[in-house]
Amino acid sequence: MARPAVCVATMAATVWVAAAAGGCLDREERPMNATRTDPQPNGDARDAAAGRTETATFAAGCFWGVEAAFRRIEGVVATTVGYTGGTVDRPTYEQVCTDRTGHAEAVRVEFDPGQVSYEELLDVFWQCHDPTQLNRQGPDVGRQYRSAIFVHTPAQQAAAAASKAQLAASGRFARPIVTEILPAPAFYAAEAYHQQHLEKQGRASCSRSVR
Repeated sequence: MARPAVCVATMAATVWVAAAAGGCLDREERPMNATRTDPQPNGDARDAAAGRTETATFAAGCFWGVEAAFRRIEGVVATTVGYTGGTVDRPTYEQVCTDRTGHAEAVRVEFDPGQVSYEELLDVFWQCHDPTQLNRQGPDVGRQYRSAIFVHTPAQQAAAAASKAQLAASGRFARPIVTEILPAPAFYAAEAYHQQHLEKQGRASCSRSVR
């Protein structure tokens, strides 16, 4: 069974500084001339061939905290943070921060369905952010921070739609849920310094909490 994920740990305030362009936040640890990684294929063929894991992709604001939440879940085999849903091939972090490429910061999750179900991953997704905020999460403003579920199979499409409808009917949120459910497009892995960033810094999550 999946362990519950809560995005509530504290991040040192000095880590975040406002960027000059758009609503993107810069990271002080960002190295100069960071190397871009290659785009990742959809992964469906690989997963089918392996017969062991499946792939899920979620966008829920800054990908640092979202990745940390999923990495705590038993049955999650691997995670990759990156950019998806845009119009530019191989975008850099700086390009995505302009809010002009159309990409969302996202996390690709490879998981063992024998240990954790897709529905349980959806529960983690809803817990990790506010799905009623349009094109933002807290102080992070821009379409790159939008709430979205990028589905890889018809079964994921059905499960995501059912989960969203169930959450909307629960009365948990006073405002409408704006989360998009879309077919998974090309996914471009983010720069190496973004991968498992919070773990490298000894932190469990981003600073803001989600009810």
